Amino acid sequence: MNEMHKTVTLRLKDDVYKIFSQMAKSENRSLSNLIETAALKNIRERQFVDDVELAEILSNEDLLERLKEGSIEAKQSKGRFVE
Repeated sequence: MNEMHKTVTLRLKDDVYKIFSQMAKSENRSLSNLIETAALKNIRERQFVDDVELAEILSNEDLLERLKEGSIEAKQSKGRFVE
């Protein structure tokens, strides 16, 4: 499949640009690839809970019960949606 690439303009302070540029050069890759990879990694890490957080959630019986009740109510269209 032929992927369409988008061009994005990014403003960086000189010192930040130098850090990015040096890192990209040391890893033998383009500045664009370095920034794309770092941004995606950051987003993926924020999307998921880590093992410690997950263990804490799963051990909280009150929270799990409330989540289960909320899920049942949502399926039954009870309550109201809060934005």
